[in-house]
Amino acid sequence: MTRRISLTALLVHDYDAAIGFYVGKLGFALRADVDQGGGKRWVVVAPDDHAGGLLLARAANEAQAARVGDQTGGRVFLFLETDDFEADHRRMTQAGVRFLEGPRREPYGTVAVFEDLYGNRWDLIEPRT
Repeated sequence: MTRRISLTALLVHDYDAAIGFYVGKLGFALRADVDQGGGKRWVVVAPDDHAGGLLLARAANEAQAARVGDQTGGRVFLFLETDDFEADHRRMTQAGVRFLEGPRREPYGTVAVFEDLYGNRWDLIEPRT
């Protein structure tokens, strides 16, 4: 039996603004953008062709809208792994991505925390080999 986590739902206020950030600033690919009727869309973005990605889920009510940008209580939520930290950090910084700290070297790799357009915290990380 093969199992894997295929998608992570990420609450957003607006599909197009979220696509603009993840595709335009982080360099992700838009894998799917399917109209489901009633203003709802199936929008999936991912950094490359490997399994997994983010399902951008527009908040459907006040309770969900209140969680946009704070799905984890302020902790780092997602981890963007790279094999070229310096190049990705430079490209993302030039694209206007807000890093909360400078790069640091940890026993597990090089890392820096950044925020997405809604304030969710991410680690950009190049694991130590």
